[in-house]
Amino acid sequence: MSKKYDVVVIGGGPAGYHAAIRCAQSGLKTACIDKWLNKEGAPVLGGACLNVGCIPSKTLLDTSQKYVEASSEFESMGILSKGVSVDVPAMIARKNKIVENLTQGVATLFQANGVEFLKGTAKLHMGPVVEFAPHEGAVENIEADSVIIASGSVPVEIPTCPLVDDLVVTSTGALEFQEVPKKLGVIGAGVIGLELGSVWNRLGSEVITLEALEEFLPMVDQQIAKEALKQFNRQGLDVRLGARVTHSEVVKGKVVVKYSDAEGDKEVKFDKVIIAVGRHPYTEDLLAPDSGVNLDERGFIYVNDLCSTDAPGVYAVGDVVRGPMLAHKGMEEGIMVAERIAGHKPMVNYDCVPSVIYTHPEVACVGKTEQELKAAGEEYEVGIFPFSASGRAMAANDTLGSVKVIADSKTDRILGVHMIGPHVSELVAEAVIAMEFGASAEDIGLTMFAHPTLSESFHEAALAVGGHAIHIANRRKRKK
Repeated sequence: MSKKYDVVVIGGGPAGYHAAIRCAQSGLKTACIDKWLNKEGAPVLGGACLNVGCIPSKTLLDTSQKYVEASSEFESMGILSKGVSVDVPAMIARKNKIVENLTQGVATLFQANGVEFLKGTAKLHMGPVVEFAPHEGAVENIEADSVIIASGSVPVEIPTCPLVDDLVVTSTGALEFQEVPKKLGVIGAGVIGLELGSVWNRLGSEVITLEALEEFLPMVDQQIAKEALKQFNRQGLDVRLGARVTHSEVVKGKVVVKYSDAEGDKEVKFDKVIIAVGRHPYTEDLLAPDSGVNLDERGFIYVNDLCSTDAPGVYAVGDVVRGPMLAHKGMEEGIMVAERIAGHKPMVNYDCVPSVIYTHPEVACVGKTEQELKAAGEEYEVGIFPFSASGRAMAANDTLGSVKVIADSKTDRILGVHMIGPHVSELVAEAVIAMEFGASAEDIGLTMFAHPTLSESFHEAALAVGGHAIHIANRRKRKK
């Protein structure tokens, strides 16, 4: 006799484990199937985010930034710290320990909420019925009233630069270097490439980033993107746009990469290369021909606005469906689906999904960019406040960047907020909350912010929309 659950979740990453926990909290008998194995071969939860993505990369980013501050920036604040060095194996070991703590934490949450963790692979059949192949034991069929697919994504590989053990790696391998490469190539100047390139550049690598697109960070407001590129170049990141990789080979332990740009064919030699050209949805061996679940033209599972697939009782969330591949977007989709299965009616507001690049300065945004509004012919006002005018930023010796607020010219409703600077990964939450509640720039201007804080920069940028900022000269311009 097959097992029967109210809900089976396929995938134990952020989207999956949030869905599973919320289902169990709603009184539904819930199981979560995940196949991830750690370096020791033991099953662990957390998916790519906790194991080889968000958490380990931010650990290395924070560590490497602290090293930069201690080695070259403390002296200007009166702190003498000569002779600072970095122990790369110790840094990696600390990263691994943080990953271990967090993945064990998810397992503990499963136990506390009554979610059954099934360790192995899953294939969805019509019914819905899930064919479960455990890491140990016989294959069995599991019946479920509802199935939530949260199988995530994997790094994209490129045929012109195939992977080579410890020499040409994906983002996963880039988190495991045991020494600082003398010369590092990064293929792709998106979020992942910039973050990983920043880590190793700070620690001493000569980093060259090859980006096929002519435009830098096209998804980011271009005023912010141009400032980001300027700061990255100052830090020593050599970002080459319009550089399309055509071939690579390993010669005497070095990686020779050939590429073409507007000037013609070129060649550069690296000690290591990171492939960071994006991720694609993971559906390998996941869907049986009779599952009733369909893929779109890009390989994502097709879902509607409520994350329902074409198969009755089957949902899909996170990286495996349309929209930005962001852990928090998947988390909210997972919770939405879980609550709808339990009989509630929540929705995800896709107009208020924040995005962050955890470089230094950080880049964060939510809502429409100026280029999107111009293309749509919408009239808008812009308010900008630089961190160089922030007393808190001055005190922290961290004044690069600015906050930009875009509001509708007629209604004053905030349409987008774009930031580059210190701790904007945290500050952007204020903008998300404001937009979620339909706030106007005036609403933010009338709100009291603590002083001195970095968050006052959002306040001042909102005031600047109407020409009322206190700490800068106001230049109010209507845009179309």
